[in-house]
Amino acid sequence: MLSLFSAADLQTAFREHLRRQRKTLRLSREALALRSTVPAPTIKKFETTGQISLRQFLLLWQCVDDLARLNELTRLPARKFPSSIEEVLNEP
Repeated sequence: MLSLFSAADLQTAFREHLRRQRKTLRLSREALALRSTVPAPTIKKFETTGQISLRQFLLLWQCVDDLARLNELTRLPARKFPSSIEEVLNEP
C-alpha cells in the first residue's frame, strides 16, 4: 500500500506525542518510569531516538494517553459497496 508517511515519520510522531503528553501531565521521566515500569534511561533514549520495544511503548502510552486510540488503528474501515453501475465505473 502506497503511503506518504515512512516508518521513521510515524516513529518521530509517536515519540513527539509521548514527550508532549508527558510534559503536559507534568511528569518527569523518573515519575513516568515509576508509573510505567519502563526505566527512565529507556524513556530518555526513546524521546531522543524513537527506539523502544513495542511493549515498552504501550506501557508508556497507557500512562499518558488512551490505549483505545491505538487499538482503533487496528480496525478495518467499513467497506462501502457501490449502489450503482456508475459508481463502479467511476471508481479509481
